[in-house]
Amino acid sequence: MHLTRSLLTCVYWSLALVPVAHAASSGAVSLPLWPTGAPGSEARRTEPEKIVGTNVSNIHQPTLTVYLPKKETATGCAIIVAPGGGHARLAIEHEGYNVAEWLAGHGIAAFVLKYRLAKDDANPAGQAQPYTIDRDALADGQRAVRLIRSRAAEWSINPAAVGIIGFSAGGEVAALTAMRPEAGKPDAADPIDRQSARPDFQGLIYPGRSGQIMPEKGAPPAFLACGYGDRQDISEGLAEVYLRFKRAGVPAELHIFAGAGHGFGLRAANKSPAGAWPDRLREWLDDRKFLSAK
Repeated sequence: MHLTRSLLTCVYWSLALVPVAHAASSGAVSLPLWPTGAPGSEARRTEPEKIVGTNVSNIHQPTLTVYLPKKETATGCAIIVAPGGGHARLAIEHEGYNVAEWLAGHGIAAFVLKYRLAKDDANPAGQAQPYTIDRDALADGQRAVRLIRSRAAEWSINPAAVGIIGFSAGGEVAALTAMRPEAGKPDAADPIDRQSARPDFQGLIYPGRSGQIMPEKGAPPAFLACGYGDRQDISEGLAEVYLRFKRAGVPAELHIFAGAGHGFGLRAANKSPAGAWPDRLREWLDDRKFLSAK
């Protein structure tokens, strides 16, 4: 059994880096999180994704799309980027690829996470959804952290500076990944599972389900951002989330942008100051010592 798994893993790493259509010009590649399919999704892993405009759904093979910075600008920091979309689809451009390209251009290795969707709009009406947020999307977030740490040396990443940021529904995935850290399993047959799944920091950008974000003492430090014009559970809810971090003794920074609503992400049309949130994130990472001096 162990021999078979090892052979599968070798084949996986030799074939896994497959160029994705969007990122071909930037050299980004897509990497499956599991060699033979995600747990519970093995039989459906070859189904094609559904792409409508800049939204992606019907995700049964969760992946990371890899954006590495130039060696001369690399800071050693790595960020998993989880797009939102109401758990029905992923807004893969302005909450995914655009963010990753910006991060890589500023010395931070970035990995866009395509996670399984609990309310997938590619599912026929009335058909039971095969995935849940707390089981499958969380498992994808945890696996992403482990996978990056397992290849940290190859990608010139500091394994103690691996974080996750998420937007809207992706913010829920990021928060869950931070709230439910799993230690590495030293005796795991899969070497990736020997790595810790705890992110070193988290970025929650207008996250959903703010009432369920309950940090405990020792949780990863948090960067929080939203728009004043967002719906009440986010624009006011995130302020309460900040207070929960403070009460738990967890370092946190909160930005509420007066001229923004929901879903601003990162677009060319964004106006400052909300459009400059990535700069604020990078400043925060530098302040928290997650960026190596260059």
